[in-house]
Amino acid sequence: MTAASTAMVMAEGVRKSFGRLEVLKGIDLQVDRGEVMCILGPSGSGKSTLLRCINHLETVNAGLLYVDGQLVGYKRRGGVLHELRDHEIAARRRDIGMVFQRFNLFPHMTVYDNVVEAPIRVRGLNRSEASVKADELLERVGLADKARAYPNELSGGQQQRVAIARALAMEPKLMLFDEPTSALDPELVGEVLDVIRDLAKSGMTMIVVTHEIGFAREVGDALVLMDEGVVVESGAPRDVIANPQHERTKAFLSKVL
Repeated sequence: MTAASTAMVMAEGVRKSFGRLEVLKGIDLQVDRGEVMCILGPSGSGKSTLLRCINHLETVNAGLLYVDGQLVGYKRRGGVLHELRDHEIAARRRDIGMVFQRFNLFPHMTVYDNVVEAPIRVRGLNRSEASVKADELLERVGLADKARAYPNELSGGQQQRVAIARALAMEPKLMLFDEPTSALDPELVGEVLDVIRDLAKSGMTMIVVTHEIGFAREVGDALVLMDEGVVVESGAPRDVIANPQHERTKAFLSKVL
């Protein structure tokens, strides 16, 4: 059995350019099932672009990406890669939950409707099934009492917790978090990290782009530092944070610790 089939996420030589700007310059990494990988790095290092490629919101220019043993964006036929059609991409994307820096909730919908919309429309659940799931998830993220509220009636931390519940409602195999606390006031960061912590304990496979070093040390199973489109250093979070081997890692950590 190949590593690509045993890992939840496998990147092999992944490159991505926007015009002349090469943002990812040959990324290799592996995220095993049930693992939490935290990605650190300065702005512009390619962290968010990598997540968007994993979710096929961006198409890679070179290299291969696998999620749960399947090529992202392509299928192999007769030794040749063929790009998936839009409906095939959408079908695979259903298994990947993504939470952005900004909450991207539907402002005209209640919290409850934000959570049930995709399972009904995309997964084909009936409303009663979706309703039960929404109630469970809102309870899980501590917002059962806000089901009938609208996003503009919530704090930033509450909105981000709704965004997490909405992603979980699709029952994803993999959760991607793109700096989920960076748009929040400092006092609201903890409530969102607590929800992600709970997900980690439940065994959810996650990739978390974050600047929260303490969270990465406590919750992460693996830590990657990216800079200028490459993986500079990777390893166990406590080891990398306490004893970085690369000068770039030392310089970055000295500014954020």
